[in-house]
Amino acid sequence: MDKIILDGLSFYGYHGALEEENELGQKFIIDLELKCDLKEAGSTDQLKKSVNYAQVYQLVADICQNQQYKLLEALAENIAKNILQDFYLVEEILVKVKKPEAPIKGIFNYVAVEIERSRS
Repeated sequence: MDKIILDGLSFYGYHGALEEENELGQKFIIDLELKCDLKEAGSTDQLKKSVNYAQVYQLVADICQNQQYKLLEALAENIAKNILQDFYLVEEILVKVKKPEAPIKGIFNYVAVEIERSRS
């Protein structure tokens, strides 16, 4: 299946299980793979036959910046659910939510949750 990939979408949000995370906020990085049939878009060169990734970006920005979740799992789940609901061409989606400044005493690049969802 074809893919539209959005990599490294960065947002400031207030997600986390700790009260400090909800008050201070932090950076979140979202990677998406939208699996869909892009043959008609490729043969017609018409945006309406594809998924408008600018609109996908705005949807993810709204969810990440204007909603609040305790768990990365919940943030990822809501991103997947809303994209599948709003973009009928997307058959499957992979969502990775990275938290590079997680409150862990240690050295790391990020912690992350990755989920895959489909219409069926």
